[in-house]
Amino acid sequence: MILSDKRILEEISKGTILVRPYDRSCLGSNSYDVHLGKTLATYRNHILDAKQHNEIEYFEIPEEGFVLYPHIFYLGVTLEYTETHAHVPFLEGKSSTGRLGIDIHATAGKGDVGFCGHWTLEISVKQPVRVYAGMPVGQLIYFPVDGEIEVAYNQKANAKYSYQIDKPVESMMWKNKF
Repeated sequence: MILSDKRILEEISKGTILVRPYDRSCLGSNSYDVHLGKTLATYRNHILDAKQHNEIEYFEIPEEGFVLYPHIFYLGVTLEYTETHAHVPFLEGKSSTGRLGIDIHATAGKGDVGFCGHWTLEISVKQPVRVYAGMPVGQLIYFPVDGEIEVAYNQKANAKYSYQIDKPVESMMWKNKF
């Protein structure tokens, strides 16, 4: 079951869903549109190591836009800061974004109850495409949770991505024990 627009508005008024900045025109019948933030990043090294901290380099999208190229993996960020305290948020690409050949996440489309922060986007493209800060890139949908949550994500001691800033965040896989 996915929350409808009326249910999303109810949850916003109760404080269990927060979106900043919030724009009523971005609320669809069962989703909320999110936009590309001004900062992108790429990994410094060509070969990434899952056991090592792979550093990224940040750059801002200029007003005239920035061309993304295939075979380069970009990290982006949502303009919106969100909090979800009673539902499971999912971030999906907008169909218009997909029809430009832009994928906004490789595997991390699901958030956890208690996720608070800007969403890091895992961006790849099928052909060169110019993107702009503030363009719609995705939509958040919310699923109810069946049962009580024992520990919300933002309360977990090992939550690696809680309270993400308005810049992309690199992989924290290296913090895992394996």
